[in-house]
Amino acid sequence: MTILELILLSIGLAMDCLAISVAGSIAYGRYNWRRILLMALCFGGFQGIMPVIGWAVGISFVDIIGRYDHWIALLILGYIGGKMIIESFRNGEKVSEYTPYGSIKMLLMLSVADSIDALATGLLFISYSEILALGAAIIALGSFLITILGCVIGIEFGKRFRVNVNLIGGLILIGIGVKIFIEHLFLS
Repeated sequence: MTILELILLSIGLAMDCLAISVAGSIAYGRYNWRRILLMALCFGGFQGIMPVIGWAVGISFVDIIGRYDHWIALLILGYIGGKMIIESFRNGEKVSEYTPYGSIKMLLMLSVADSIDALATGLLFISYSEILALGAAIIALGSFLITILGCVIGIEFGKRFRVNVNLIGGLILIGIGVKIFIEHLFLS
């Protein structure tokens, strides 16, 4: 596996980080670099550690997780997205507690749901154990940087357009959950 392949893998895994960070940042609507860096560290950290876990436990355990991971992601993201949609009709422009900015607990739940796909990526490294650390670092760095980019995009979008941000964020999270579910159910 080449460095270019690892970078492309990192970018592919980070697309959900991008969508979640954009959705959460639209709802927040202002720069809070402490929160942005915390989100990027959580998303990047979970994305980087999950392939290591997948590699460490090997094929048998990942096969068991693979049967249920799409359901877990769908339920977590569906729950959070649904709560955001409900709050969108109650709170107006107030930032939902169900966004990554809402609480550390919510940020960690989103980080886990977002990184479940990266767990299966660990299987790729069984044949390339010598580059596992490099691969995990590239995946983590890619998710970290793309999360920051997503926050900037979301905040700038939120400043320019008056929309029901919790509604849009909730729909995006549910969409990501459905995408993960469909990919695993029908495309794997």
